[in-house]
Amino acid sequence: MAHLLSKSVKQLVRKETLAAQVPEKQKSLLALKKEHGDHVIGNVTIDQCIGGARSVKCMVWETSNLDPEEGIRFRGLTIPECQAVLPTYSGVTGDGEPMLESILWLLLTSEVPTKEQVDSLTADLHARAELPEHVKTLVNSLPKDMHPMTQLIIGLNACQTESQFAKAYADGAPKTDYHIHALEDILKVVAVLPEIAAMIYRNVYFDGIVTKDTSLDYSGNFCRMLGYDDPSFDELMRLYLCIHTDHEGGNASAHATHLVGSTLSDPFLAYSGGLNALAGPLHGLANQEVLKWIQDLKNKFEAEGKPVNADTITEFAWETLNAKKVIPGYGHAVLRKTDPRYTCQREFALKHMPDDELFNVVDTIYSVMPDILKEHGKVANPYPNVDSHSGVLLWHYGFTQFQYYTVLFGVSRSVGALSQLYWDRALGLPLERPKSVTPEWLWSQVKK
Repeated sequence: MAHLLSKSVKQLVRKETLAAQVPEKQKSLLALKKEHGDHVIGNVTIDQCIGGARSVKCMVWETSNLDPEEGIRFRGLTIPECQAVLPTYSGVTGDGEPMLESILWLLLTSEVPTKEQVDSLTADLHARAELPEHVKTLVNSLPKDMHPMTQLIIGLNACQTESQFAKAYADGAPKTDYHIHALEDILKVVAVLPEIAAMIYRNVYFDGIVTKDTSLDYSGNFCRMLGYDDPSFDELMRLYLCIHTDHEGGNASAHATHLVGSTLSDPFLAYSGGLNALAGPLHGLANQEVLKWIQDLKNKFEAEGKPVNADTITEFAWETLNAKKVIPGYGHAVLRKTDPRYTCQREFALKHMPDDELFNVVDTIYSVMPDILKEHGKVANPYPNVDSHSGVLLWHYGFTQFQYYTVLFGVSRSVGALSQLYWDRALGLPLERPKSVTPEWLWSQVKK
């Protein structure tokens, strides 16, 4: 296996990590299917069928699990546990936020890496990050008024010429080697996304100049390419990128990546599918919707000469709800408590920007909104999700181009969705093909 990989990534797949895990996991999954394949794990209701397959248990997901009460676990670790044990840029565990490379290692291998292993992965990603000239030319030619997410998707699709998986498949590689070639593509996608994203940001909002600093880690170098050189912002980006990586497989961007990948489309094309899903207002655009709602609230009451406090926030919230609109940033398809991703961002704000005006508005919203939504009675989860906080943190550091925020999400989500895609190929998971039914068929079942 290792002889087919680039020299720089052999450490990642050495005997005690992926190379040893793949056959054992293949054997375990095969036994599970053979011995217990007819075991019933749930029933599907008509409401679930019509309502987007909500909560239907029908997908295997290696890398993370989302519990309705406690939130996300990355390979069994909660966010606070990840912050406590994963390597940081300072090299002192728990001093600062985990490096994105550390969570990539964790999601791929299920093992907590050492700082040495993380640094080797940083070097590997930097080595893979050179964009083909045709991609640079294409991205630089895109109109500035094209949505940044559209540009990101175009740029990544153009990188598909670099796919090792597509080349190996065309050359007749055996199925048992698919995951090897997929890993090469996965690391390439993760490596090139920051520069594509930075080119878009600098082209649309500034001078088009992108400056790298590969002496830094993945997140720090990304910040320099965006044009930011504040170490505190580097830490925010490490936190932001880590907590947005994965949220089990049912969310739209992860599921779309998995679905497209199940056709044996290469990881470039598969993750482009995920990015298209992420671009939707009900998914990745949500954080900009939150920020807009907060600013509309603030502008309304400042214009009326009123303070922004619990009373005026309550008034604005009821205006929104009575207009048959949702409160952006509150509620979640799975969670039934405050999103731990919200909590860790709140803790970051308390540490780095406790007096920030917008943060204090968000904190006040947090103190009153759950009771408002409980009284309203039409929201399953009245607590804040990740999007309720992320935009305000970015705004504090002068990153005010909120139409771009989803691109940051897109850079991050590649790590989770593509780590799972590796295991899709390693475990030989099949083409995803659920059975659809007509409304008439559903009526016939009811009448029976």
